[in-house]
Amino acid sequence: MRYEGMVYRPPSEAQSLIIQATIGCPHNRCTFCSLYKNTKFRIRPVEEIKEDLRMARDYYGEYIESVFFADGNTIIMKTEQLLDIFEYTRSLFPYLERITVYGSSRFVNKKSLEDLKRLRAAGLKRIHTGMESGDDIILERIKKGTNSQEIISAGLKLKEAGISVSEYYLVGIGGKERSREHALNSALTLSAFSPDFIRLRTYVPMPNTPLYDDYQNGVFALLSPHEALREVRLLIENLNCDNSQLLSDHINNYWNVYGILPQDKDKMLAEIDRALAIDESRFRRPEQGRL
Repeated sequence: MRYEGMVYRPPSEAQSLIIQATIGCPHNRCTFCSLYKNTKFRIRPVEEIKEDLRMARDYYGEYIESVFFADGNTIIMKTEQLLDIFEYTRSLFPYLERITVYGSSRFVNKKSLEDLKRLRAAGLKRIHTGMESGDDIILERIKKGTNSQEIISAGLKLKEAGISVSEYYLVGIGGKERSREHALNSALTLSAFSPDFIRLRTYVPMPNTPLYDDYQNGVFALLSPHEALREVRLLIENLNCDNSQLLSDHINNYWNVYGILPQDKDKMLAEIDRALAIDESRFRRPEQGRL
């Protein structure tokens, strides 16, 4: 297999075979993100992707259960290209259980429902999508390139197509000023389509990004550990999702909170209250390991 630049994947894809179908991100303007900044976006030729798949089969054998096609927003590829790649992947790996990609709501919404159903039939079982926030003011500030209604539309379309939705919530991305609105409006947005997974990520300022500069200059204020936990509590308290699994599966988070909504809501709130009873000085701030 051939890899260009730094390859990123969700933690839940740790056991997946990773094949680059695209290089970089077609949006690449989010103010908080340092990924792909020195990479010009391009789509790899289908035959080149197939060559990498054959190399993977020759090296690992046919017992591959999951394949993640990087980089950011691979869903942007033409549907026929994706179908060709997915079907070829299944022919090489007969024990394959799922194919996954990154895909933001903006690019998911460029696909018709029928195209998404065809992709699902070809093996695409999950899309990892970085909502970050369901608050339109925050989405505009961080230059996400989408809004809450587009996020809801993409989520509903994916679920109707039978594709699992793994949605990401970025704790603290609204700063101190807009933490409450971030939690409440994100809860409204997520509740409108009940993603299969809601994955918590705590915002950490990354050098060489506009939001990092705002942080350094005192324009953007990070949440304290307790403030971040209270934001997560407010989010969970106001989520009205049906069978959504909430996970705190990242090292940058302050506390491991997980459960299925709605039945585990009280358990998760109680767990956060337990964390809030711990003195803030005992929490390692995630940015301390990065700055």
